[in-house]
Amino acid sequence: RSSDLAAAVGLRRPDRALRVFRDIACRLRVHESAVAVRHVFRKSVSFKRGFVLSSVIYLGYEAYRGASQLAVLHAGDSVHEIQEQADYLYSTGETERLYELLIQHKNSDNADLLWRLARASRDLSQLSSTSSDDKKRLIYEAFEYAKKALDKNPSGFAVHKWYAICLSDIGDYEGIKSKILNAFVVKDNFQKAIELNPTDPTSIHLLGLWCFVIAEMPWAQRKIAALLFATPPQSTFEEALEHFLRAEEVSPNFYSKNLLFLGKTFLNLKNKEKAIEWLLKAKQFNVR
Repeated sequence: RSSDLAAAVGLRRPDRALRVFRDIACRLRVHESAVAVRHVFRKSVSFKRGFVLSSVIYLGYEAYRGASQLAVLHAGDSVHEIQEQADYLYSTGETERLYELLIQHKNSDNADLLWRLARASRDLSQLSSTSSDDKKRLIYEAFEYAKKALDKNPSGFAVHKWYAICLSDIGDYEGIKSKILNAFVVKDNFQKAIELNPTDPTSIHLLGLWCFVIAEMPWAQRKIAALLFATPPQSTFEEALEHFLRAEEVSPNFYSKNLLFLGKTFLNLKNKEKAIEWLLKAKQFNVR
C-alpha cells in the first residue's frame, strides 16, 4: 500500500512514495528490476528505517547510473529528489558519483543544486587521484557554479559559504595579491552565511580560520597588503579564538579541525595548558 511504502522509506506523503517507486522502475528500464525494487519495498518493514532509506536511495541512484547515457535524469525527478540523492552520496563520501549526478545540472538556475555542484567539484579536485590540471579546472569550475548560485539566491547561507570557500581557493592560482584582494569578500560572505544561519558551526569555524590566517600572516605578505589597501585585512588570535569557541558551543566536537585550531590558537596566545587540552581532544576525536 502507498501508506506502507511511505512509512518504509521515511516519506511523509504516500503519493510521493509511489512516484519515487515509479521513477526508479522507469530508470531501470526492465521489468525484472522493477519487480526487484517492489520486493525491497515489501520487505522493508522488517528492517531498520535508516538501512531501508539508504537501500532505497542507493537503488534509485544505481538506476540513474544505468540511464546516465541519456544525459538527464528522468523527467519525473523533482529538484528536491535530486538534492536528496546528492546529500546521500555526499554523506557516504561518494565524491565521483556525486559529481556525475550533479554535473548534469550545471546549466540549472536552481541555487541549491548549483552550490552542491560547486562543493562536489571542489571535493573532486581534492582527491589524490585528480591530476594537477584537472584540479585547477575543477576549482575554477566550482567558483563559477558558486558565483551563479549566489546570483540566483543571495539569501541562502550555504551559497555564501561555498562562494567564499571557492573564491579563497582560486587565490592559490592567482597569487598573493589576488588572495589578499579577495580576503575582504571571503570574510564578508562567511559573515553573511552566519547571519543567515547562526547555528551552522562550519561557517563559524571558517570565519575563525579566516581570522587565524590573517593573524599569522607573514611579514612580507603584510607589506604587500599595506601597499594594496589603506586598511589591509586585519585580525587577531583573540578573534579567531572567539569564533572557534562559538562553533563548539553551537555543535560540540563537530569537527576535528576546529579542535585542532583551538589548540593552535591557544598556543599562539601562550596558554599552553589550554592548548594541550584542545590538542588532546583533537587527537582523541572520533569521526561520527
